[in-house]
Amino acid sequence: MEDARSAIERIVYGYAERVDAGDFAGMAELFSHARYKTAPDDIGITGVENIRALMEGMVIRHEDGTPRTKHVTTNLVIETDDNVPHQAQARSYFTVFQQLDDFPLQPIIAGRYHDWFEHVDGEWRLMERVILCDLFGDLTRHLHGDPFADR
Repeated sequence: MEDARSAIERIVYGYAERVDAGDFAGMAELFSHARYKTAPDDIGITGVENIRALMEGMVIRHEDGTPRTKHVTTNLVIETDDNVPHQAQARSYFTVFQQLDDFPLQPIIAGRYHDWFEHVDGEWRLMERVILCDLFGDLTRHLHGDPFADR
């Protein structure tokens, strides 16, 4: 389990690191075998280029090329089942902080990730991520439009 845990942690935390760096191509690569969903009943999207295009169209990058955010991922729980040894599930919380010259440091959104992983050819990879957004702050400097208008 420790090897699986380390590999899954690298994926979960790597997502946050890449998004905060404005590396949407690198973030999308984590989904090369996965579905990206913004709600449990959402059909989601697949394909590295589709996911990269979604992020580039949705997230505002500022002068330094980043969204000026820090995703803090906590409460990571990884579960495996001995009856299905090549799969794992993970749950975690996220809080996104943002700061700009005219926007003091503050949390702008918080929620949960529900992830499914598979072990293929000696490597763990993401199969699906469902992003559940629970708390909303000022997203005007982070996202183009308001994808959560129906909240």
